Amino acid sequence: MRRLAIIGSTGSIGSSALEVVAMFPEEFSVEVLAAGDNLKLLRQQIRTFYPRFVSVRTQQGAMALREEFPGLEVGWGEEGLKEAALWPEADLVLLAVAGSVGLSPAFAALEGGKDLALATKEVLVMAGGLIMEKASEVGRDVLPVDSEHSAIFQAMGGKRGVQDLRKIILTASGGPFYSLPKEKLSRVRPEEAIRHPVWKMGRKISVDSATLMNKGLEVIEAHWFFRLPPERIEVLIHPQGIVHSLIEFTDGSMLAQLSVPDMRIPIAYALAYPRRLPLPLPRLDLSAQRGLTFHPPDLERFPALRLAFEAAKAGGTLPAVLNAADEVAVKGFLQGRIGFDKITEVVERVMERHHNTPLRTLQDAIAADRWAREEAEKAMEAI
Repeated sequence: MRRLAIIGSTGSIGSSALEVVAMFPEEFSVEVLAAGDNLKLLRQQIRTFYPRFVSVRTQQGAMALREEFPGLEVGWGEEGLKEAALWPEADLVLLAVAGSVGLSPAFAALEGGKDLALATKEVLVMAGGLIMEKASEVGRDVLPVDSEHSAIFQAMGGKRGVQDLRKIILTASGGPFYSLPKEKLSRVRPEEAIRHPVWKMGRKISVDSATLMNKGLEVIEAHWFFRLPPERIEVLIHPQGIVHSLIEFTDGSMLAQLSVPDMRIPIAYALAYPRRLPLPLPRLDLSAQRGLTFHPPDLERFPALRLAFEAAKAGGTLPAVLNAADEVAVKGFLQGRIGFDKITEVVERVMERHHNTPLRTLQDAIAADRWAREEAEKAMEAI
């Protein structure tokens, strides 16, 4: 039985992971749940899965849970997340929190000898070299949860390096506005941007998908996951969301992973790896598909992808700056402070102001993140 710590349990990925756990109670036990402020859902999860430790964002929330569940250990804040990642009875940590807050618990989980199922792409974007180096040092796995990286991992047969591999191809749905004329992007409203046409996701990642920044972050993530230079990573727009990604060999042959667009499939693969679970989900009916189409992305209309490739090639602290500036700009858009078309402009301004330096420690990434957030706030004020 695999013993799980689920960090981000009330989010989209965390909730889906718990659905998988409920399907296979003989396969998994939930030792730890960590969440933010959604105490209502967390209480339901506690009553269903009986964790031994939980963590929440605030001390007030922790005190309320301690009162309601007197036999339960409860933590809060950054220290609570670290304790969740280091919980001794857990052997696999699923990290599914949004943003840079996941960096420290990811590193802690590996240092504590845990395998890491990673849904928080910002961890590898900010400090991919350090994370993968630590995983190698302690002999633990970092398993992809994103559908695209899981697809590549599956096509590679669960290996990091594949002989005769020419490139990997990440697919993107294009989001809800890919066909929208450029002049209309300035009028996009937050409630429109969070409605993804294929996947059910959180607000921030939905906006990133609409700008194609999410795919850019996935390029950087793939660079570290699969140890390939950015020049050997390609992105194709695939609106149907059926082919989740592909690999191409030096002889021109390709392998792809296809399934219905359901995040429980890659989640289950990461949780049970190297085994596959018999998921009771709808099967892909290829005869019902009217067509599968692919075309290159329009980098002029959606420059976020270009910026991400630039950051990936430059390395150092620039990917952390890209990520932090994007987090601030997306939050500003959702709050109505800037327009949808200004999100990428803010990111580009911050990147242009940054003096890129080598990334040697987690503190280097954290310092770059902090600097970029301050600069992004200034950039939004200037727009």
